[in-house]
Amino acid sequence: MQIVSNIALISINETLFAQLISFLIFLFIINRIMFRPLKTTMTERDDFIQGLDQGIKDTENEVENILTDLRQREKVVKIEAYNISAKLEHEGSETAESIHRKAVSAIAELRHKTEKQVDVQLKEAQKHLEAESEHLAVHIMEKVLNRRLSS
Repeated sequence: MQIVSNIALISINETLFAQLISFLIFLFIINRIMFRPLKTTMTERDDFIQGLDQGIKDTENEVENILTDLRQREKVVKIEAYNISAKLEHEGSETAESIHRKAVSAIAELRHKTEKQVDVQLKEAQKHLEAESEHLAVHIMEKVLNRRLSS
């Protein structure tokens, strides 16, 4: 028997080629079984995430467009409300002015009627006062003169 002493870590002989071929077969098999499906899954996941990101961006753009549209509609509605308010205020002002004119007219008419009634009552009172004052004057003179006056 012969003792072989080998100091080298790698010895180049037929087992190296067998190990190299076994390693290449192992790489081919592991690439087919593990790395390709894993890479495909990772690519699908990346595509899905990119799709979600794009969907989020599209949704954000849509929300921004809706908000812009709502702001524009709000401005239009505020302008319409202001116009309606101004119109109602103008109509109310006209109505109040009309009511005021009618009230002033009614007051003037009532005052005129009242003045006529007062004038009529004053004339009647003056007639009665005149007659009464004549009668009273005659009565006072009769008392003062102590005799009856003929009328």
